[in-house]
Amino acid sequence: MDITQALPLLGGLSPEQFMKRHWQKKPLLVRQAVPGFHPLLSRTELFELAASEAVESRLVRNTRPGWTVRSGPMPRRSLPPLSQPDWTLLVQGVDLHDEAVHHLMQGFRFVPDARLDDLMISFATDGGGVGPHFDSYDVFLLQAHGRRRWRIGRQKDLSLRDDTPLKVLAHFEPEEEFVLEPGDMLYLPPRYAHDGIAEGECMTYSVGFRSPKHGELAREVLQRLAEDADDLAGDGLYRDPRQSAVAEPGAIPEALHQFATEALQRVLNDPDALARVIGEYLSEPKPQVWFDSVEHGPSIEDGVRLDRRTRMLYDERHVFINGEGFRAGGRDATLMHRLANLRVLGPREVARLSPDARTLLAEWCEAGWLQAGTGA
Repeated sequence: MDITQALPLLGGLSPEQFMKRHWQKKPLLVRQAVPGFHPLLSRTELFELAASEAVESRLVRNTRPGWTVRSGPMPRRSLPPLSQPDWTLLVQGVDLHDEAVHHLMQGFRFVPDARLDDLMISFATDGGGVGPHFDSYDVFLLQAHGRRRWRIGRQKDLSLRDDTPLKVLAHFEPEEEFVLEPGDMLYLPPRYAHDGIAEGECMTYSVGFRSPKHGELAREVLQRLAEDADDLAGDGLYRDPRQSAVAEPGAIPEALHQFATEALQRVLNDPDALARVIGEYLSEPKPQVWFDSVEHGPSIEDGVRLDRRTRMLYDERHVFINGEGFRAGGRDATLMHRLANLRVLGPREVARLSPDARTLLAEWCEAGWLQAGTGA
């Protein structure tokens, strides 16, 4: 992607300009971000997805003055009639299940893949919504069908109501109001209060981003490093030849505290191990994703492309795919980076890989992580 090229998707801004002016700073309303846009899934197809156990879905109903929430799977017969107002069906991760939606998501890859999360589709009848709220992550709200009225505000009071299962703001103070029609898009930075109400039947596509918390990231890193702790910290035994006799045997020796601290520092101070576990965590697929392996994978000679469910990332020394990390250098690393960036590798590029790297590609094909051919 040319990050200096002006895009209709961003209202004539280039990705470079958008990230500098708006990302995590201020909203952006774009009229006809996707001119002539039509839903990529019909209402019937969306309802079929919501009925699947492999798809995360929720039904939200506004009972006025409160809300009820029910988690899927959501068979069609369990949904309210279309003539009934004030209900919303939220279907998460649609990009994992539909190729056209996955392709739409590629237009937002001016943000690192490590941050890009998924595309949720919200179907609502007249008056449907999830209440005034804020998200802890950035979001692009693309109107696909019908009209939705959005009210937004930068309020400081983010206290929530305690009488509803949703995280609804207790004191919403909107500052601006927009009605979005098909093709219009609204970008909102994290913690920007907003409330969207359907005007008639409507469908909204929400592109969301991953924002791991300090605690979450630390927990994942420590859990993964623990598996290699013996190798990273060494097997040296605690020794205390200068330990004196003690009158208070219940007290833990300070030297033992220091020994434990040094052991932990050895684990955390290995930059290669730390980079590896961070990459493995960030490339983990969502919990509900699984791949169908094949006993004899197709030939990779005609090129390969990443399955739409596959997450592939890299750093200076590693490539990561679906939670697994591999050391890579030289031409193999360059070509693997190309695969991660473009999600496709042509026949000539595959032929330039080392035998070991081609073996890896073949294994990934057998695991269902890659598809043979470039899809061109």
